[in-house]
Amino acid sequence: MKMKAMYSVTLLVAAVVLLLISVPVHASTMDDLIQTSAEKSYVFKTYLKDDDIKIQSKDGVVSLTGTVSEESHKSLAQETVAGLPGVERVDNRLEVKGDYPAEKSDAWLSAKVKTTLLFHQNVSAMTEVSTKDGIVTLKGDATSQAQKDLTTEYARDVEGVKDVWNDMRVVNTSEKSDRTLGEKIDDASITAQVKMVLLFHRSTSALNTKVTTKSGVVTLSGEARNAAEKDLVSKLVHDIKGVKTVENEMTVKSDMKVEERK
Repeated sequence: MKMKAMYSVTLLVAAVVLLLISVPVHASTMDDLIQTSAEKSYVFKTYLKDDDIKIQSKDGVVSLTGTVSEESHKSLAQETVAGLPGVERVDNRLEVKGDYPAEKSDAWLSAKVKTTLLFHQNVSAMTEVSTKDGIVTLKGDATSQAQKDLTTEYARDVEGVKDVWNDMRVVNTSEKSDRTLGEKIDDASITAQVKMVLLFHRSTSALNTKVTTKSGVVTLSGEARNAAEKDLVSKLVHDIKGVKTVENEMTVKSDMKVEERK
């Protein structure tokens, strides 16, 4: 009996030791996975590739340090990392390199328009953007009149833009648009792009929209002031790179009031 009791105690001690050892190993593995996933994400490899960003994760708390070339890159990096599995919190200590344009200045507006167009897949990311006194001028090539009109629509709806002059040329070409059919974009990058676009557009900037993505399917929740606003959110999100389909579960305030009267 005594030997059995000692044997049982030994097994119990061994089990406790294994448990204590395995917990930090598991946490370390998850932290390594978070760092690797961030570095290999579409956003980091495409938009942030020229920035000097260091990613360090400990127990799911991710620290971002280093420098970025634009203020929007700082937010984009944070939103991408925040959407990765296992991330509990993001400590964003990134600094913008050099002088950044003053808020609401012409250079600041140009940067916002360029960023917005960059995320949309049915307009050209090569569009030249300049701004004077809040009026945005667009130049470059469009593959169709529809693409040119869509570029104008997106630029005009950026927060702070007073008007848009579109001097783009419509060029008949057989080349494919920016949409790459076989392109695989990770869910965290899609979510980050969606959040940035909704923030930059005048029509959606004030909305508190929750965004989740799974296998390219974006689910939206939150409140819209009316049905037209809800439809606009779906339209903007569906045209973002990597999005396969949109599930818009936003509630419309007018519908909620009708329900309250019943």
